Amino acid sequence: MTSTHAIYPDLAGKVVAVTGGASGIGAAIVTAFHNQGAHVVFFDKDELAGAALAESLGNRVHFRALDLTDIEALTNRFAETAAMVGDFDVLVNNAARDDRHEIASVTPAYWREQLAVNLDHQFFSTQAVIPGMRKKGAGAIVNMSSIAWRVGLESAPAYVASKAAIEGLTHSLARELGPAGIRVNCLLPGFVRTQRQVDNWLTPEFEQRIKSSQCLTSFIEPEDIAEMVIMLTSDASRAVTNQTLVVDAGWT
Repeated sequence: MTSTHAIYPDLAGKVVAVTGGASGIGAAIVTAFHNQGAHVVFFDKDELAGAALAESLGNRVHFRALDLTDIEALTNRFAETAAMVGDFDVLVNNAARDDRHEIASVTPAYWREQLAVNLDHQFFSTQAVIPGMRKKGAGAIVNMSSIAWRVGLESAPAYVASKAAIEGLTHSLARELGPAGIRVNCLLPGFVRTQRQVDNWLTPEFEQRIKSSQCLTSFIEPEDIAEMVIMLTSDASRAVTNQTLVVDAGWT
């Protein structure tokens, strides 16, 4: 995809944290911040993909291996990283896994694991960066949700519940953190053509459903989501907080 991204000078030199940044939408977000001149640290459990991405981008991009469901490790890793690169200016809570699961097959342990993968770490990553943002008197946080909960994605109740909760979490955080100059917004992508989506669910029948549901018939690419994240974390949106923004090509 040919890059047509805008440059936001205020992002140059900012310290950015991205969760789930080794592949897919996360990798596009990491790359976009790198292109803005930011210092990017991304966290992911996929050590091979994470190391490869960091090496390909070079200076100003750092990969930290992390299982985000281990909250104690998450808290320690964020603190260690901030001590090395400085307090974070931006946090993008991107990590998620949209596994399919039938209602009858869901056990309490599986339900808890799905919320840990898709919801819990968004709160605790935010908790970890707030002290540094408070010291700076400013910050921008983007929580990645999904249109899945609005359109009622079938065979994924735990994932859908997590994504709905993220929007509520965003509104609560935005209200509390606003006086400290910290903005918090929620981004809801539609169907994004990542490699995972192509490999697992993009059948000819589903492709037809996507194109008939969207007002725009072209696929949403990871870079399209990354561009919205960049705008939401730049001073171009300095008066934007407590908002839910949808990037779904007009899904109806």
